[in-house]
Amino acid sequence: MNGQNPAPPVSDGITPLQQMVASCSGAILTSLFVTPLDVVKIRLQAQKNPFPKGKCFVYCNGLMDHICVCENGNSKAWYKASGHFTGTLDAFIKIVRREGTKALWSGLPPTLVMAVPATVIYFTSYDQLCAVLRVRMGTSAELAPLLAGAIARVGSATVISPLELIRTKLQSQRQSYRELSDCIRSAVETEGWLSLWRGLGPTLLRDVPFSAMYWYNYEKGKSWLCEWHNTSEPTFSITFVSGALSGSIASIVTLPFDVVKTRRQLELGELQAKNLPCQMSSSTFCVMSRIVAEDGFRGLFAGFIPRLIKVAPACAIMISTYELGKAFFHKRNQERMLMPLQTNNT
Repeated sequence: MNGQNPAPPVSDGITPLQQMVASCSGAILTSLFVTPLDVVKIRLQAQKNPFPKGKCFVYCNGLMDHICVCENGNSKAWYKASGHFTGTLDAFIKIVRREGTKALWSGLPPTLVMAVPATVIYFTSYDQLCAVLRVRMGTSAELAPLLAGAIARVGSATVISPLELIRTKLQSQRQSYRELSDCIRSAVETEGWLSLWRGLGPTLLRDVPFSAMYWYNYEKGKSWLCEWHNTSEPTFSITFVSGALSGSIASIVTLPFDVVKTRRQLELGELQAKNLPCQMSSSTFCVMSRIVAEDGFRGLFAGFIPRLIKVAPACAIMISTYELGKAFFHKRNQERMLMPLQTNNT
């Protein structure tokens, strides 16, 4: 015994802590790139249909969708349009000129508090699960990414769901933490602990199939591109393209669930903001039936282009940055292992 602590378990040549650091870096970089797109989209929406008090809208930083509740009489709120925008490019230019560059990242800090931990849990869990499942599934090992992606998404969504509910209440009602704890305690006493996970069902209906398809297609696409380029290690461009394509496919297939989830999120957010009983909120099936009745089956695929434009680059940036971080730590670990050997040989 040399008196040193045993090394932590390693997956793909890196430790879980290093996986967390790599995913955290990817999450922050993704948010920095994608947030301006959503800020501009929300400003344009507010210009077309001004948000009244208590109105909810969905804000996305490239990692997660978040419910934001509008406040009354706050003309300086980041989501309210200042001036008139003729289009997306015009909105970008005018926001930067009038409010400064940092205005493009309005609303980002509060959402990162949950988005980054959720992403770290999700990516680290996926890698650990996939490594174990590849060994245990034997001849069916190629299905490991599909199963690992689904399980990892269930875990991260379940952990974050109560925090999203708490954040919505804090934002909409400006409660102190003591008032909030009393409110949560009252809800648990009257409706049970499951009330903290209200709205989780529609989230899982979209996110679990998305994750399963995304990881399966990503791993397949990455392997195929590596063979095509005759390389054993995926390059940044290979992971970027694989991430964009797999994210696009998954987003198209799960779009109806995304439309339903958004409707449900908005309903639940507004009910919580107005302190109304959440039993009034429709079930997933009822929301889907209502959309078909009002807009036809095309209504289930509303927002196809905007979702694709946002999801594809977000997936590409996140996964390529994550893989780059893992490659960095893998190389660093190998060099650290070789150093004692080189010292002994000399």
